[in-house]
Amino acid sequence: MKLKVLCIGDIVGRPGRRVLADELFALIKGREIDCVIANAENAAGGSGITPQIHDKLLRYGVNLITLGDHTYRKKDIVPILETSESIVRPVNISELAAGKGVAFYKTGKGPVVGVVSLIGRIFMKQADCPYSAVDKLLPKIASQADIIFVDFHAEATSEKIAMGYHLDGRVSCVFGTHTHVATADEKILQKGTAYITDIGMTGAHDSVLGRKKESVLKSFRTQMPVPFEIATSDVKISGVIVTVDSNSKKAEHIERISVNAEHEDSKNLDSDDGKPEPVNGF
Repeated sequence: MKLKVLCIGDIVGRPGRRVLADELFALIKGREIDCVIANAENAAGGSGITPQIHDKLLRYGVNLITLGDHTYRKKDIVPILETSESIVRPVNISELAAGKGVAFYKTGKGPVVGVVSLIGRIFMKQADCPYSAVDKLLPKIASQADIIFVDFHAEATSEKIAMGYHLDGRVSCVFGTHTHVATADEKILQKGTAYITDIGMTGAHDSVLGRKKESVLKSFRTQMPVPFEIATSDVKISGVIVTVDSNSKKAEHIERISVNAEHEDSKNLDSDDGKPEPVNGF
């Protein structure tokens, strides 16, 4: 059986949420998508996620939510991480940290999609070995998921590429998040795993990684604390659509997508951002 899985790149702030609210259902219907995975660690004001945003993303059509280094930026998300069956934090952080590193979604066709979240270690905060963590996890979830997708939230392209080869033939897809810039290296690896180094950003692309250009330039030029305001222009959904044979578990096709917002007025979308980030930070 063929399954189409849509993986959506880092949702940044209200503009990223708005374009999903406006465009996602049509995209799901038009491309016959069976499962939607979205990285939402920047969904609340550009850093973190709130319970309200978690619920809204599910209503917009997202089935599984992945996070990254800003997982705990909004403290009120912790109870959701403990109870929701649809959201994951990186598996290779402390075993005592709130939440889980794998979640499952049963598609309308029957097969179950499992998603695993990993975080990198190069140019990132301290974390356990992602290779060892995923090696320990995969045998435990093999009987629970028909196909497995891995979101590797990492900075270094070398680390992401290495993970793709490490998991080739063992999962259906490895996709990268965190850098907010889509790469052009989507491919099917030799043993049948779909791979891309980064699936990009869902938010304002007339920006520096979703933040207003003027704010980021001022910070870089002056080296002074500057609020990184969320940009609002040229809003797009970025991601990939991966077609997988649920019987062989191998990917057959991977395609980068970019969907423009019909309008860019984010003022009419209710804010669940929580407190804004005070100074420089992505």
